[in-house]
Amino acid sequence: MFTGIIETTGKIKSISRGTKSLTVSVQAEFDSGLVLGESIAVNGTCLTVTEFGDDWFCADVTPETFNRTSLGQLHTDSVVNLERAMKAGGRFGGHIVSGHIDGTARFLSFSKEENAVNVSVVMEGRLGEFMIEKGSICIDGISLTIARVKKDGSDYIVSVAVIPHTWEHTTLSKKKSGDIVNIECDVIGKYIRHFVELKNDSKDISSFMDFESYH
Repeated sequence: MFTGIIETTGKIKSISRGTKSLTVSVQAEFDSGLVLGESIAVNGTCLTVTEFGDDWFCADVTPETFNRTSLGQLHTDSVVNLERAMKAGGRFGGHIVSGHIDGTARFLSFSKEENAVNVSVVMEGRLGEFMIEKGSICIDGISLTIARVKKDGSDYIVSVAVIPHTWEHTTLSKKKSGDIVNIECDVIGKYIRHFVELKNDSKDISSFMDFESYH
């Protein structure tokens, strides 16, 4: 479990590529030592530490993760956002983030407005349907609040307001129009939609559970 508050950024040291898989080595410094098998969100994607040293760690990217995320576009010296899993009893500085990427979006544009940087991304309707104004979104592992949602044909343009600290201490400031970013939709919204759809499907609901007994 993560919160979407980026702990630090790291740099890709090396990549071993399969057809649809990766093994990445990431140079990064954390406040405390790593543990073999712990989870680290790399650009919002939950990966498992398989090897580590004083200032680096390795992780595997499976075909499912490769297909769902932008990690396949990483290269040596790419800068990535990093967050270690939240400790039990820790503060939720952002929102509930699982590190399970739902899909990707294209970085569209940014503009500065006083102390904010307004960032817009465009995503397909499958993801856009989960976006609501003042709801939560995770972009490349960064917990953000949705400011505006606009439908554009079958796509959705989603805008967020980024504070100076987040802009300066994450990879957002390095993005260009057309760059691919990872998107995690709000987990609560996903579950609500799933169960509403399940309840409305009489065939599935009869074989799954009796909702009435839970009222």
